[in-house]
Amino acid sequence: MESIQILDAKKHVGETVQIGAWVANKRSSGKIAFLQLRDGTAYFQGIVVKTEVGEEVFQLAKNLNQETAVLVTGEIREDSRSKFGYEIGISGIEVVGESHEYPITPKEHGTDFLMDHRHLWLRSSKQHAIMQIRNEVIRATYEFFNNNGFIKIDPPILTGSAPEGTTDLFETNYFDQKAYLSQSGQLYMEAAAMAFGKVFSFGPTFRAEKSKTRRHLIEFWMIEPEMAFMHQEESLEVQEQYVAFLVQSVLDNCDYALDVLDRDRAILEKYTKLPFPRISYDDAVELLQKNGFEDIQWGDDFGSPHETFIANSFDQPVFILNYPKAIKPFYMKPHPTRDDVVICADMIAPEGYGEIIGGSERATDYEFLLEQIRNHGLDENEYSWYLDLRKYGSVPHTGFGLGLERTVTWLSGIEHVREAIPFPRLLNRIYP
Repeated sequence: MESIQILDAKKHVGETVQIGAWVANKRSSGKIAFLQLRDGTAYFQGIVVKTEVGEEVFQLAKNLNQETAVLVTGEIREDSRSKFGYEIGISGIEVVGESHEYPITPKEHGTDFLMDHRHLWLRSSKQHAIMQIRNEVIRATYEFFNNNGFIKIDPPILTGSAPEGTTDLFETNYFDQKAYLSQSGQLYMEAAAMAFGKVFSFGPTFRAEKSKTRRHLIEFWMIEPEMAFMHQEESLEVQEQYVAFLVQSVLDNCDYALDVLDRDRAILEKYTKLPFPRISYDDAVELLQKNGFEDIQWGDDFGSPHETFIANSFDQPVFILNYPKAIKPFYMKPHPTRDDVVICADMIAPEGYGEIIGGSERATDYEFLLEQIRNHGLDENEYSWYLDLRKYGSVPHTGFGLGLERTVTWLSGIEHVREAIPFPRLLNRIYP
């Protein structure tokens, strides 16, 4: 008898198999017990018929507690009524690990309670589905960049300087000097692009922002490509191709998860059509002012309501181009015909999910960058290695960063970014 994962059920219809699983829920009707089981790959139903298994196995099935670990033996059958599509007709049950008074019952629980029990909440069907989509976004990311000639480079997590200043950084002692948890690997990826041409990183980043919005995490993961000999327009094409590829990959490979989340595939399909619309920062401000946002003035950064309105004006992710220089980091390339804006773009996701990508063309002039570093009050000695990149064969280059959790939140159609990461770190939460 073969041991399988239920995800492979379609290969074993009509066969008797063994599956290791946990009991998510149960109910009984007369002489039939219905077990909702999960094996880590999917939720599925087990049917126990008293006349087929005998009194002892049937009573065992009826008395199983929630989250008891079991080995079930039985025949795989198709089940058109379930989201998963297969069930197991159980002939034998072996208890592997008992569970008593599992705290997360099928009733409703408050968010704080669920977050306190995040180590257990991950077992629920919705959280399971979100993590499957997260996994697919990660898998598809590697596929996209590997297929397009990028090499993965890992920037350090401990740094002595910061791409955007140290205001929102976590400071730590590095022997006899200060160090910071990285807020971005971008500066190091620029160095890598000068060595390898096209590179990408994928790793954790940290922002000590005292924000409680549904879009913010203290610790999150970013994908940061950097491309030498490339201008911003070419970068925007890579960005939209990448996002469309992620959406299509989720549509192709996450059927079960999308069903569990009741995510409308027709909506996601729209996000695979290229090119994505573009609007300048100037026009975005004018659009907002004409539609009742009297609080916004040229030079202001956009908040969540502003981004949501702009996104809702389009059917797809939208690029907002060329923000004011005063609200962007020091490394962005100045606009060739204007001294008040820089060559940059944010990609805003539809449906109120906000910015998922920020990117720009990078400044290449040594003297300009040195002046910017000084104007931002940064220690030029800490950035001397970065300035070196402009001394030894500087070329046009551009890059961007995609926030993994915001992207997963958007693709999953869920409300809060905290559910898009296994163990979220929030302003007032570092447990579990």
